[in-house]
Amino acid sequence: MKRQPRFISTQLHRAVGESPTYLNYAVWDTMADFRVAFSHPKFRAKLSDYPSSAKASPDLFQKVAVSGICGA
Repeated sequence: MKRQPRFISTQLHRAVGESPTYLNYAVWDTMADFRVAFSHPKFRAKLSDYPSSAKASPDLFQKVAVSGICGA
């Protein structure tokens, strides 16, 4: 994915403790760039390499600023 146009960054997070949960957090320039990359045939083919127990849930998020706590 990092070779796709307008890709910015990615981070992989693993749950603490016994949970087998991982979260891949990727940043794209625009939502359209994300959609193009996620629908790329090579990316779609890679999904079949994951074990059957793996779940992919591609959701889009937006930064939110909370006064006195965090900036967007």
